[in-house]
Amino acid sequence: MDISLSRSSPTAVEADAIVVLQEEPAEGKIVPRPDLAGPAAALYESSEITGKLLELTLLHGVAGFAAKRVLVAGVGKPGKLTPTQLRRISGAAVRLLKGKGVNTIAFAAESKPDQVALIAEGALLGLWEPDQHKSEPDKKTISTFMVVVSGADPALDAALLQGKVLGEAANLSRDIAVQPPNLLTPLALAARARAMAEANGLSVDVLDQDRMKQLGMGALLGVAQGSAEPPALIVLSYKPSAAKSSAHLGFVGKGVTFDTGGISIKPSDGMEKMKYDMAGAAAVIGTMQAIAQLKPAVQVTALIPTVENMPGGKAQRPSDIVKSLSGKTIEVLNTDAEGRLILADAITYAKQLGCTHLVDVATLTGAIVVALGSHASGMFSNDESLASAWTAASEAGCERMWRMPIFDEYRDQLKSVYADIGNIGGREGGACTAAVFLKEFVGDTPWVHIDNAATAWLDDAKPWMSKGPTAVPIGSFVNLALNWK
Repeated sequence: MDISLSRSSPTAVEADAIVVLQEEPAEGKIVPRPDLAGPAAALYESSEITGKLLELTLLHGVAGFAAKRVLVAGVGKPGKLTPTQLRRISGAAVRLLKGKGVNTIAFAAESKPDQVALIAEGALLGLWEPDQHKSEPDKKTISTFMVVVSGADPALDAALLQGKVLGEAANLSRDIAVQPPNLLTPLALAARARAMAEANGLSVDVLDQDRMKQLGMGALLGVAQGSAEPPALIVLSYKPSAAKSSAHLGFVGKGVTFDTGGISIKPSDGMEKMKYDMAGAAAVIGTMQAIAQLKPAVQVTALIPTVENMPGGKAQRPSDIVKSLSGKTIEVLNTDAEGRLILADAITYAKQLGCTHLVDVATLTGAIVVALGSHASGMFSNDESLASAWTAASEAGCERMWRMPIFDEYRDQLKSVYADIGNIGGREGGACTAAVFLKEFVGDTPWVHIDNAATAWLDDAKPWMSKGPTAVPIGSFVNLALNWK
């Protein structure tokens, strides 16, 4: 989809449809938009148009408009529209109009950079469909999307570019995360990452099984040993031409391309969703594409440990003890707690590569779903400054996070008689003990851990987004890098 700015008036833009925004009345009777007060007066009088949030009313052949159709989108009470809601309105408009066979869309916005970026990003998120493997995918699409603004402010062009880059990065992530595990093996994921890196001028290194053995990544390799598919550790590197500081951000994404649970096998009901256990990895790959294109003034290295967790004849067993890259030994009490094992070695390697600040993302625990539902990702941190920067980045990225505790008492639940640490800590506080396990390998390095088990995937389509992967938390990652001080 071609996305551009149109510096024109909403009534003059030629398109198959134009989206215009309508506020709900603060109190009393709705006040129609001036350009619709006459042509759509009857619809306002009958309350078919109310301005309620995400209400979409499609009008045909509206007098005074060059566009063939006008889609009136409700934004709710005056002054209450949030960035997330505006992005959703854009996505919902695209999805509705695409279903009507519309080919060119204009979206009338306020001439504000933040609005332009959100509308462009939302449009791309709404366009995406998970039908890549259907023999007859949906042929309806949008060829042109114009954000209608006034004035020559170059900040509007920059905002459009940022929104477009973020939307395309998110859709790359979704393209990867939706792949079935027979096609997206660990080495196939590495190939996708390499192709992205080479296309965008990033450095790439893929550590194979032999190199990881030489380094001593026993935690990662222990998870992989039950599968016929070899593991990999993908390293993507971005270096700015002029860095603002000596900081070196390390972004780590869990890449379990399919998770049966291993010997501690999962129930069959719902296991098909475990192809999305590499959604963190997919988000990091999309993030690095956006970073390569937007060029923040901070060094960023992405690390993606990728394995398949299978219950083969060589699979690790509950009670096995593995030696991690850090030198710490781990008692594997449950082979389904595998994500933290591969992340432990990746985090240690990130520190060895010189990363000064770490953020990892993983579909790590069912416990975070119980704690927060699907309405927020769990956030854990050992550093107030980085936690504050991440919170600001997540708000800018329209990705809700909720800070969770990492009390010392959670570490007591991970004590092992036979090794330095156990990989599970019992049912109580499962998301917190998982985070504290990772903290053991982080040490004093400033660190944020994001458990997006509930937010990485939509079980049902929304008006603004299809069923499937969401690409959370790409927006947070990119905004953290862009606004690093």
